Amino acid sequence: MRHVAALLVVFMLSACAVVTYPAGPATQAPRLEADRAVMADGAVLPLRRWLPEGDIRAIVVALHGMNDYSNFFAEPGEYLARHGIASYAYDQRGFGQGPHPRHWSSTETMVDDARAMVDLVSARHPGPKVFLFGESMGGAVSMLVAGDPPPGLDGVILAAPAVWGRSAMPWWQRMSLWLAYQLAPGWTPSGRGLNIQPSDNIDMLRKLGADPLVIKETRIDAVKGVVDLMDAAQAAPSRVRTSTLFLYGAHDQIIPAEPSWQAAKAIPDRRAVLYPDGWHMLVRDLQAKVVLDDMAAWMIDEDAPLPSGGEALAPAMPRKECACSR
Repeated sequence: MRHVAALLVVFMLSACAVVTYPAGPATQAPRLEADRAVMADGAVLPLRRWLPEGDIRAIVVALHGMNDYSNFFAEPGEYLARHGIASYAYDQRGFGQGPHPRHWSSTETMVDDARAMVDLVSARHPGPKVFLFGESMGGAVSMLVAGDPPPGLDGVILAAPAVWGRSAMPWWQRMSLWLAYQLAPGWTPSGRGLNIQPSDNIDMLRKLGADPLVIKETRIDAVKGVVDLMDAAQAAPSRVRTSTLFLYGAHDQIIPAEPSWQAAKAIPDRRAVLYPDGWHMLVRDLQAKVVLDDMAAWMIDEDAPLPSGGEALAPAMPRKECACSR
């Protein structure tokens, strides 16, 4: 019994410790290597890239969603490369094989890393336009980057960005998160039994379930971190200072429609698209090529008609004047 009691004490102590790993002090200039990016504090972020065989018409830096990692862009990157578009994706801190897996860094760290990556990629490929693509959590980061865009950033693509902050949550969810964070921030609930479907691509979802680099159980302090990020993103749309392509699927069960369209309407210079057959993982759903064709068309010519026709299906939202960096 004493051993059982000791184990319980260890569990309680570990569950009660908040553990985050924000960036440390800058000690060097960031640099881009073949399969990794090294940040100013020395953190190494694993990197994947998909380059076209011929001339590069545009470049996209892709940011994955919560508990995912850079491999999320493998098929989209290959597809876009056939359209002359180069893609870079990296494991954000706390995810995949990035530093301190399963632990949150900070909103500021994630935004600074994305800004550094845009700078590095635009320096590596002077000439072509550079766009930041963000899915869900990555969309929230991208939106914050676009509020103070680095010189090399020409636009952002937001795929179901995580803008579901506390003000859009029911009181019991806010209370549950606050209580869990106070009592057991290291607790890792699995989320099983929620009956939420992120995509109609069941084969892809099964592969994610078998991938050891995809996080299956999330620490409460990381959940609190992503909600803090969503709070910041929910307040950010009106401050976006780049041209924006906003994408949302009618079957999205992760990010609710109301805060999503509110965010889209607040972005000054944006085009918004609704996909009737789209889910949350738009670039990996069964109709992903429809989304990717829209992305390619917009990156090559931001005023061109979008092949899907989904722009006409989005809620009416007149574009506003924007003092954008471009």
